[in-house]
Amino acid sequence: MRRRLTAGAVATATSLAAFLVGVPGTPAAAATATEYTVVADDGVSTADAIAAITAAGGTVVSTNTAVGTYKVSSAAADFKIRAARSDALIGASANRPVGYAPRTSPAVEQPVTESLRGRGPAGAPAADPLDDKLWGLKMVKADKARAVEKGERGVTVGVLDTGLDASNPDLAPNFSSRLSRNFAPDMVDIDGPCEVEGCVDPVGTDDDGHGTHVAGTIAASANGTGVSGVAPNVTLVEIKGGQDSGYFFLDPVVNALTYAGDAGLDVVNMSFYVDPWLYNCTSNPADAPEAQAEQQAIITGMKRALNYAHAHGVTLVGALGNQHDNLNDPQEDTTSPDYGGDPYDRPIDNSTCFTLPAEGAHVIGVASVGPSKSKAVYSNYGTEQIGVAAPGGFTKDFFGTPQYNSAANNILSSYPLKVLQAKGTVDAAGNPTSPTVFKDCTADGKCGYYTYLAGTSMASPHAAGVAALIVSKYGHRDFWRGGLTMNPNLVEAQLYRTAEKTACPEPRLRSYANEGYAPEFDAYCAGPKVFNGFYGHGIVDAYKAVGGR
Repeated sequence: MRRRLTAGAVATATSLAAFLVGVPGTPAAAATATEYTVVADDGVSTADAIAAITAAGGTVVSTNTAVGTYKVSSAAADFKIRAARSDALIGASANRPVGYAPRTSPAVEQPVTESLRGRGPAGAPAADPLDDKLWGLKMVKADKARAVEKGERGVTVGVLDTGLDASNPDLAPNFSSRLSRNFAPDMVDIDGPCEVEGCVDPVGTDDDGHGTHVAGTIAASANGTGVSGVAPNVTLVEIKGGQDSGYFFLDPVVNALTYAGDAGLDVVNMSFYVDPWLYNCTSNPADAPEAQAEQQAIITGMKRALNYAHAHGVTLVGALGNQHDNLNDPQEDTTSPDYGGDPYDRPIDNSTCFTLPAEGAHVIGVASVGPSKSKAVYSNYGTEQIGVAAPGGFTKDFFGTPQYNSAANNILSSYPLKVLQAKGTVDAAGNPTSPTVFKDCTADGKCGYYTYLAGTSMASPHAAGVAALIVSKYGHRDFWRGGLTMNPNLVEAQLYRTAEKTACPEPRLRSYANEGYAPEFDAYCAGPKVFNGFYGHGIVDAYKAVGGR
């Protein structure tokens, strides 16, 4: 079911440091008011920012003092223009979806309806019943890594996504409800009616499914049921920044990132990108002044939040995106704004336009490969942004073989029962009706559900899981907050140093014509084996990352 936030509601989740400060005496927003995220200029005090927002016709609902962002309500039709003109403010982003989990576009990955052909490619050794279908687990050598390091409970991985279904018996053992927070209240215009009073879903739920799938790849427990994750003993923390409908707003994402820093999380996975602009540009001449100011605000807000999390010890891992775009030389943007306005053609200047968070500060950008290690057709690439590559799935991998055009070429992971039932792939009795959905139950009757997805969203959690293993192996005790901690620069260096160096294909221009794609999907791989645009520093290697040889 789709759901949303009622007018004037505010997220109740709070950080260890009180960065969300309600403004006393703030009146409820009028029914016709629009909610915005406003970003103050550098060096502007909270008092001066609030004064500028008030002068522009807005009412502050809450503020994140760590990064200078403000949730604002305004009924003024020209609020964005007035905020953009203020010397104290960078700009305002309307509180509408400004990002979504980068699932594979239907134009890129067509759904597969044929029966599965037995075991998944490469057939990883079965620790849990469905592990033989996890070719990605074997590719990153997470199965071998367990002989050295399975992950420490004191290592925390934040899943900044649409939620996390903690009722799944693979996720429940590793889930921390104490640390988890929901920063994205439901909004009825995109999510449908609220299902709980206050419109803030309880932690441990996921009405979209994307976050649950990501979480399973990172750290599904190796407990004899379902699947196991890359780092099966680490702790999963839900920091919900995405709506039930799959969109992400600037305000929840910024608040989730600053909370991650304050809470001492070790790794955060970000399988989404920032909208309504495919590329946020500092001063694109094709954009109106208020649109330029909005994008400047998004760029600044994300930069501050990412810097804050990194400075507080968080290793940041992000999906590179599914637009089959060379991020060194982006193609023209014809899809923005993709919400709240009509899209128009925008030339993209590589030096001043950014896809976020993948191109944000301190983010390890992850590209996607299929089971043959070929770059997945949809995956973004480019030497300026890529960090590593990881398994993300590619239905049409293995052209010319029996494994071609198989769902088993994608990534199997956990998924919420109610979402599968809403899709019609599980019946009312809880039985799968699709060959791409699996059910596995514990001895005491608790059942988990699993399905295939493909995208850089699925590649990023493989890398995040390896990062968590690195912290588990080499981190030191944090006597202030407990658990382990490790400088994120050192985590990144170890991830890069130990990745499996993978050379560009020959010829370097990879054509996907055999798989049925137009020439616009062709991709040229630049760079040597040690670092190139398809694989970055290489395909992540969990075994080598924790000291295996």
